[in-house]
Amino acid sequence: MRIVIQRANGAKVTIDGRVNAEFEGLGYVILLGIESTDTQEDVDWLVRKVAALRVFDDENGVMNRSILDIAGEHNGTDGNIIVVSQFTLFASYKKGNRPSWLRAASHEISVPLYEAFIQKLSETISRPVGHGEFGAEMKVSLCNDGPVTIIMDTHNKE
Repeated sequence: MRIVIQRANGAKVTIDGRVNAEFEGLGYVILLGIESTDTQEDVDWLVRKVAALRVFDDENGVMNRSILDIAGEHNGTDGNIIVVSQFTLFASYKKGNRPSWLRAASHEISVPLYEAFIQKLSETISRPVGHGEFGAEMKVSLCNDGPVTIIMDTHNKE
């Protein structure tokens, strides 16, 4: 699994002109790519890392607080995380100019792991996690705060 986490100050995902998820205030927009070799073990590891990641400022302006530490500092029905499926995170661009998606998992693998990631993250942070719709054409808007953008890959844990 590969994710791109963007620390945001407000975000929303829209599908066919309707808002599917949104939050105001501090939070994350997480783009999630799933590879054919990914498992529930990858979900568990990634959720632990996301929940504990300390990229929110403390009272001294130091990035020392996690998403768990800013609980309650959000405004919206979807908590302060939005997860969007993003198979293009596994684009291969070495040959030619048109990306290949061979490393991205099929729907049969991706959908259950995508849903498991959202569910496990919601349980871990004890509040709902907003999300897009797997396979849908989505519009994602956010105010990248900092900017802080971090990439995590379960196949590169060191």
